Amino acid sequence: MSSDLNDYINKNRTAWDQKTDQHVHSDFYELEAFLKGKNVLRGIELDLLGDVNGKRILHLQCHFGMDSLSLARMGASVVGADFSERAIDKAKELNNILGLNARFICCDLYNLPMLCNEQFDIVFTSYGTIGWLPDLERWAAVIEHFLVPGGTFIMADFHPFIWTFDDNMQSIAYDYFKSEPIVEIVSGTYADRSAPITTETISWNHGMSEILNSLITKNLRIEKFNEHDYSPYNCLNDLEEQGENVFRFKHIPFRIPIVYSIVARKEFR
Repeated sequence: MSSDLNDYINKNRTAWDQKTDQHVHSDFYELEAFLKGKNVLRGIELDLLGDVNGKRILHLQCHFGMDSLSLARMGASVVGADFSERAIDKAKELNNILGLNARFICCDLYNLPMLCNEQFDIVFTSYGTIGWLPDLERWAAVIEHFLVPGGTFIMADFHPFIWTFDDNMQSIAYDYFKSEPIVEIVSGTYADRSAPITTETISWNHGMSEILNSLITKNLRIEKFNEHDYSPYNCLNDLEEQGENVFRFKHIPFRIPIVYSIVARKEFR
């Protein structure tokens, strides 16, 4: 592994360790309601997942495990993976509190095939994931590696169009297509903008053609691709709630893509 790769992983891991400490106590994540039984998965991904009872699911970049554990509550056999040690420790703690059988692995996504020798019916990832990865062909190769033939990859994430805007969502500030790494120093987090932390992160923008083609070239057939004109989370500047878990920008009078979702199937060779 190159020194540059180590640098981005170490910087981002440190940032997400700090974020985890804030997120578990934030109103945004509704941990108390979750512990009382709330399913924290949103309608977009629930519609795509369908009935997961008895399914084997790998959840990539699972943060501290609330979505993974919601899937376990729905009857799935779940493995969650994330590179933040604090996040994985918290996920394991929540799993024990709830008496569930989910398992969690702490590692960089690209190294996961060296630590897990299983295959899964579904590989799942959602919201704020691939921007932390420099190489989507390697990402797609990990997905293909873990899916059984005929297995399904399900993804929901923020549309790359959104990441071209500045933090205030007022003007175009970044390339839509992948270019140089984006290095940012940010105070607070999306879950709590007043959180007393300052983090340095390294990320990349990936356009839709890059995302879709990375999957297609790894034996994954796109079955569904949807764009959604709302966010299910109030986690970007200048959003307003216009329905249950429906947030749109107050200052943009037009319908623009805010989230996209993908279903892809691993083809039989």
